[in-house]
Amino acid sequence: MTDENTPVPARRGFLKAAAVGGVGAAVLATPSVSRAQTVTLRFQSTWPQRDIFHEFAQDYVTRVNTLAGGRLRVELLAAGAVVGAFQLMDAVSAGTLDGGHGVTAYWWGKNPAFSLFGTCPPWFGDANHLLGWFYHGGGDALYRELMQNVVRANVIGYLTGPMPGQPLGWFKQPVERPEQLRGLKYRTVGLNAEVATNLGMAVVSLPGGEIVPALERGVIDAAEFNNPSSDRVLGFPDVAKVYMVGSYGQPVESFEVLFNKTKVEALPQELQQVLRISAEAASAEMSWKLQDRYTRDLAAMTSQQGVRVMQTPRPILDAQLRAWDQVLQKYEADPLFKRICDSQRDWCRRVGAYFLRFTPSPAASYNHFFARQG
Repeated sequence: MTDENTPVPARRGFLKAAAVGGVGAAVLATPSVSRAQTVTLRFQSTWPQRDIFHEFAQDYVTRVNTLAGGRLRVELLAAGAVVGAFQLMDAVSAGTLDGGHGVTAYWWGKNPAFSLFGTCPPWFGDANHLLGWFYHGGGDALYRELMQNVVRANVIGYLTGPMPGQPLGWFKQPVERPEQLRGLKYRTVGLNAEVATNLGMAVVSLPGGEIVPALERGVIDAAEFNNPSSDRVLGFPDVAKVYMVGSYGQPVESFEVLFNKTKVEALPQELQQVLRISAEAASAEMSWKLQDRYTRDLAAMTSQQGVRVMQTPRPILDAQLRAWDQVLQKYEADPLFKRICDSQRDWCRRVGAYFLRFTPSPAASYNHFFARQG
């Protein structure tokens, strides 16, 4: 009921007002979505498409694309799609690629200090301690100094994905003494190449996809890559049957995600954070996934492909540690290399002591529950 002096709106005006009000309500109820055009980044891995490492790169890309909500899209390419694995950093710096997924040891030819962020001396308890040092112990700042001030690459990067200890590698025959390594043509990368050289090996550095063909042709006699899943799919069991595991050559390593610095800094701050946070999320997922995949593939190689898994003997491990002493003495003549080593030593002395004191022997508990069962 209305007062006779109150004007009544015409029906057409009423409907128009209602429509406007409805649109306003819909706008308020809809989450804010940027209408900016989607930014696409071309991102190449350094791994063959069938390798689990390429899958880890895809896991990172998937997280970026999910968290970015349509405003940013990373397009993953396999190794060699644009450039070779060892040319990735140069391509990202030049803008030929917007980003990529690899390991810092691949750039040690530009500066040996890069290997300290991946294939570093065996003073970290595990790769998670390396990531702890990088993000909370000053490693990130030293990495940026090396990348941007020393090498002068137009690149920013993040470490991600802690790797378990890597094997001594694949051999045609078991090795029991350091003397048996002398003269072997051996594939490895980073500072482990220097360790192997000090043990008398002739080192050949090759990207992952080229190792098995080189073993098959006799270009190299032995090789390490990384893990049972990668090694199995790349075909190592087809050309060698002795898998020597446990090594101080590369006991600690993580992946590296690279981006063109200019390209990233042009993104809104929230999208820059998506790139970083996705590295953290993918790091956790990888550390869980590999527990399942690596163990299954190791079991399959031994039960189905005739692979002999053998522990690297203590004399070889001791020889590796002595070789590391020689490598450090050589490279710590460089002030930046030494500063990075000093920073890592400070972290490992404190963090390593904590975990050694607080963590009981996993070997003792494993043997208690499982070794007696055969």
